[in-house]
Amino acid sequence: MLEHGGRLLRAAREYGRPPEDWLDLSTGISPYAWPVPPIPAEAWHRLPEHDDGLIDAARAYYSTLSLLPVAGSQAAIQALPALRERSRVGVLSPGYAEHAHAWRQAGHRVEPASATELFARASSFNVIVLMHPNNPGGECFSQEQLLGLHASLARRGGWLVVDEAFIDATPEASLCMLPARTGLVVLRSVGKFFGLAGARAGFVSATTDLLVALRERLGPWTLSGPTRHVLKLALADSDWQAQAREQLHAVSTRLSALLGRHGLAPAAGTALFQWCRDERAPLLERALARQGVLVRRFDAPASLRFGLPGDDRAFVRLDVALEHALSGEALRESTR
Repeated sequence: MLEHGGRLLRAAREYGRPPEDWLDLSTGISPYAWPVPPIPAEAWHRLPEHDDGLIDAARAYYSTLSLLPVAGSQAAIQALPALRERSRVGVLSPGYAEHAHAWRQAGHRVEPASATELFARASSFNVIVLMHPNNPGGECFSQEQLLGLHASLARRGGWLVVDEAFIDATPEASLCMLPARTGLVVLRSVGKFFGLAGARAGFVSATTDLLVALRERLGPWTLSGPTRHVLKLALADSDWQAQAREQLHAVSTRLSALLGRHGLAPAAGTALFQWCRDERAPLLERALARQGVLVRRFDAPASLRFGLPGDDRAFVRLDVALEHALSGEALRESTR
């Protein structure tokens, strides 16, 4: 199993601090979750049904007819490599490590590379996997860039897989609204923007033949009844979505400014996180954890990802924790 953010209970045990006494900034999940209403009893009692209105709400939200609900984009990430013969796969790096892991586990030849390398050497690959915007590197691409890359792969029977888990705050940049194209696979997640990571739900947009193959691979009832009920409502709540986008952009900008004041000017970011490259990342991670602030550390390159503080009190706590963590004494303690 690869390392991920959100391991709050483990941190609580390691540092001897109860879970409720932490500020968890280790994920890119919005702290402003869509307000889940009471769930009807029949959603728990009956098997899920595919004609319950979820797919209609999803098609309206994503502006496409060609969709398949999945148990989080992670389910599709793990299943897609089994739908191709052995291929040479270029994966954006640094980025969400599960992509490279899944293709490698399925026996494909995987080469992590920067976006510049992947675009320049597209003819070397059968499949290219991009995160857009990237996590944690924040890289973004124009539709023209992505469609040009897709065309060069599709001419040779290749695929372009685009993971749009963090794109909901800038939906105009998504490829979902474009007509389905052979060899183009777009992954969407509801966990980040809607703050519903526990629902384990997402969608795949692709041509019908690929979606049918993926559906057969995943089997029936990929989403539970309660999850389907909640998603149908959340995807249709356009007023909440508009307010959330505005709020996320404002709070992310505020976070970037706070980090900059402490000498940690972000190298990149999205509406849901800020990413700081710093050789002291392991020491800073421990120094912050000693104060009950959990962040996500990356080793290559050495860096920290900060999720969004949810309110003024959380911002004050992060401000104070950074002031202490960056002191010489705190960094020395973190080496012990």
